[in-house]
Amino acid sequence: MLYSYKECKQRYHTDYALRNALVSGELIKISRGVYSDNGKEHDLSVIGKTYPYAVFTMNSAFYYHGLTDTIPRKYYLITDKDSSKIKDSRIVQYFDNSDSLGLGTEQKEYNGSTIKIFNRERMLVELIRHKKKLPFDYYKEIIANYRKLLYQLDIQAVEEYAEKLPKTRLVMETLRMEVF
Repeated sequence: MLYSYKECKQRYHTDYALRNALVSGELIKISRGVYSDNGKEHDLSVIGKTYPYAVFTMNSAFYYHGLTDTIPRKYYLITDKDSSKIKDSRIVQYFDNSDSLGLGTEQKEYNGSTIKIFNRERMLVELIRHKKKLPFDYYKEIIANYRKLLYQLDIQAVEEYAEKLPKTRLVMETLRMEVF
């Protein structure tokens, strides 16, 4: 199981006891501020624990929601616009206003890891907002998969997200023309 530094402090009470646990092998340091009592941890879990305020988005979210079979080469995270830049070569970072960062956020279980991710409705809006930055075939594959899921989506939530996020007119028009 993964632990943050704060959780380790609660468990071991002092830095001395924490260092002894590391030396004895009871605990293993995975990365800065992340520890494990297990030898191997999935990268997804480690990234989720290292950046608890970040939300998985774009290519990562499309893949984890099963909207594409293209495995992303990097992890796509979105953070508050005032957050510092993540200096990890495995991560592509987007910035967003803190007001809209919580819109459509959910906890999702994926391969034994619990991650913070945008729901499918929010990702539909994000797909349309970033349409021009995505390869055409990739975009069409995801839109086609959304059409298959149309009756499972909360359309009211999609419209609410579209109204609260930039490019409202573009999103609503594209939804009407390409999805509905």
